[in-house]
Amino acid sequence: MRVARLASTEPTYCRWKNHYQGMDLPGVKRMKVLSQENAVLKRLLAEAELEKAALRELAEGNF
Repeated sequence: MRVARLASTEPTYCRWKNHYQGMDLPGVKRMKVLSQENAVLKRLLAEAELEKAALRELAEGNF
């Protein structure tokens, strides 16, 4: 009964199992690294968009 020990719902466990099933350890590690890189890139994009919006407002004189 892994679902109970992980304190997750059965659909979550099944989704995880389907996602990672058949993947070897290096593949899982690589996916983790890519997920972390993706999070960093999303944060950088959000910061760039905020800066762009601030510059646009400054250029329009609405500050």
